[in-house]
Amino acid sequence: MNELTTLAEALGTLLKARKETIAVAESSAGGLISAALLAVPGASAYFLGGGVIYTQAARRGLLRLSDESVKGIRSSTEAYALLKARTIRELVGATWGLAETGASGPTGNRYGDAAGHACLAVAGPIERAVTLETGHGDREKNMWAFAKRALELLETSLSKR
Repeated sequence: MNELTTLAEALGTLLKARKETIAVAESSAGGLISAALLAVPGASAYFLGGGVIYTQAARRGLLRLSDESVKGIRSSTEAYALLKARTIRELVGATWGLAETGASGPTGNRYGDAAGHACLAVAGPIERAVTLETGHGDREKNMWAFAKRALELLETSLSKR
């Protein structure tokens, strides 16, 4: 967690200085993104909340996204990650929404994406989405890699603002 916490400390400092806030909707990272941001003392100044949106039931109940609202958008894509980031941002009233969706492993997902595939997105004053392919099926390593890349995406987005 130390590497993630170091990255999250810098993000927290910047968010606090700007008086900006963040909300997170993750899945295959299993809560590591939120945990890193919350491990920083003073996180309550910028972290508004989030959730592990791991199933359709969680998408429907926690993000309030109906089946109709995701028609034509499959999970584990940049479009879905961006929709999650926009939605969590709006639901919580945050400056920034950060989202992750993917296949941590050891096998791929039902859509044909290999293990180690993740799409990450940030929504706010700047919107960006990226895809990460780790090339391996080590579930835990992929979860850490997904969380790190999500925080790096947020860092890049904050620096471009």
